[in-house]
Amino acid sequence: MAEVRLEGVTKRFGDLTAVNKADLKIEDSEFIVLVGPSGCGKTTTLRCVAGLEEPTEGEVYIGDRVVNGVPPKDRDIAMVFQNYALYPHMDVYNNIAFGLKLRKMPKDEIEERVNRTAELLGIESKLKSKPKELSGGQRQRVAVGRAIARNPKVFLFDEPLSNLDAKLRVQMRAELQELHHDLKTTSMYVTHDQVEAMTLGNRVAVIDEGIIQQYAPPQEIYDHPNNKFVAGFIGSPSMNFLSAKVSGGEEGLYVEGDGFKLLLPDEFSAGLQEKKGESVVFGIRPEDLVAEETKHEKDEETRMGVHVLVTEPLGDEILVHAEVGGDSLVAQLDPRVDVGPDQDLNLYSNMKYTHVFDRESGESLV
Repeated sequence: MAEVRLEGVTKRFGDLTAVNKADLKIEDSEFIVLVGPSGCGKTTTLRCVAGLEEPTEGEVYIGDRVVNGVPPKDRDIAMVFQNYALYPHMDVYNNIAFGLKLRKMPKDEIEERVNRTAELLGIESKLKSKPKELSGGQRQRVAVGRAIARNPKVFLFDEPLSNLDAKLRVQMRAELQELHHDLKTTSMYVTHDQVEAMTLGNRVAVIDEGIIQQYAPPQEIYDHPNNKFVAGFIGSPSMNFLSAKVSGGEEGLYVEGDGFKLLLPDEFSAGLQEKKGESVVFGIRPEDLVAEETKHEKDEETRMGVHVLVTEPLGDEILVHAEVGGDSLVAQLDPRVDVGPDQDLNLYSNMKYTHVFDRESGESLV
């Protein structure tokens, strides 16, 4: 196994900066996820580690070795691609064995590795099948198996589940988690799917426009986003952002907007004292809104009046799309709440889990 480090890695394509001064450290045996919207630079970052792209600036380390300029085949890494990249004329056995044969391993060792890998992935009955005879999930297992059989220092995954249907993606996520638990190989995983990022990564790097916005454990990113971009990208439905200003007096600080005046927790005071009277962005997640009063003393100071536009009953919850002032809002409510379109509704905010962002920079203020 090996630690992976990126130190000041920048990759330019002409005038386009795809990766901008990336600093990233993946501990030995850690599984980290690079997540962000299409075109943000996450796959280019992965390709710099793989050796498929050469950084314009900065160094890539695998273990204690700088691998800039080292060909991919000499980096002791294995990459799993989005499109499986299987050889259609070879059966499963030979697809898995291909890299081992290139390394001129003894035949009995190749056989032992292929059989062990197939058993680990539950595809031992498919070893004589060609890729066209396999389902999408089975093909992906073969692609993962080809990487596992090589026993590399680092696994690199480039959106490996994006071609699978939703149910199979859930199943394969669980299998990848189990595989990492068993193999403990250092892994980097690229996805645009924030659910994959949250469920798979020991740590998650959220990337936008080539810049790593935050690199932390999934729950820390969810609970304490560095900025408005991270807050809006992680979480489904997305965090609500409302125009507001900071006001206050002896009783405490408030965020105040068109249709609400909400008392902020005492622990927010230090970061917001200097913002009194200034415009900010108030953030609250849909699941931190309820349609009935909670049993504490300051219910009126957590109340927000909204006008319902449409509702989405989902069985275990109902999503309420509403407007407050000139802003739109989504609330994730108990499905038994009696609510319908064109209705006024009082929502109550769990202020402990709210967020306040600078209007200009988008940086978190609390």
